[in-house]
Amino acid sequence: MKPTLPIVLSILAVSASAFAQAPEETIQKALLAAPRQMKDGATVIKWKADFTYDTLKKGSNRLVCYDRSGQPGQRQPFSVECTSIANLARVAQNLKFEAISDKQASQAAFDAAEKDGTRVKPEFGSVWIHLSGPDPEHARTHTTIAVPGATTQSLGLPDNPGQGGVWIMNAGTTTAHLMTPGS
Repeated sequence: MKPTLPIVLSILAVSASAFAQAPEETIQKALLAAPRQMKDGATVIKWKADFTYDTLKKGSNRLVCYDRSGQPGQRQPFSVECTSIANLARVAQNLKFEAISDKQASQAAFDAAEKDGTRVKPEFGSVWIHLSGPDPEHARTHTTIAVPGATTQSLGLPDNPGQGGVWIMNAGTTTAHLMTPGS
């Protein structure tokens, strides 16, 4: 049995090394969506099946990033996202509703929460940065700014893209956000 001990220990060492690398790869993947000047200070989390998360990297600013690849509601194979750490309760609620496999039932859950006032509001003025596509090399960045409850009257911006500039999507709801052309 003595000759097998070094082999077993070698296998364990290689396995531990592989596991040690996996979180760093996960962290770097999630940070692909982070703005360059905020990347070093961003928190990185990994969502769990019960809509809670593990912190993989504690940050020093308010930006939090995570991988959404393969999660329900994701149309692209590669998807990472960053937002304000204050929005994590909203993200958890989104993930819970998006996990409902029937699209109509999923939308009904979003609509019911909006109607009954249980829809978690995002932090006003916070960014949502999405980077998604078939793979990281062909991914597209889409950035929005949360303005829950905002309307044309409250912000002075249109609530449709017809004028070609910044506009409020889903005006008057907790989901209201600023859309910018080309992002």
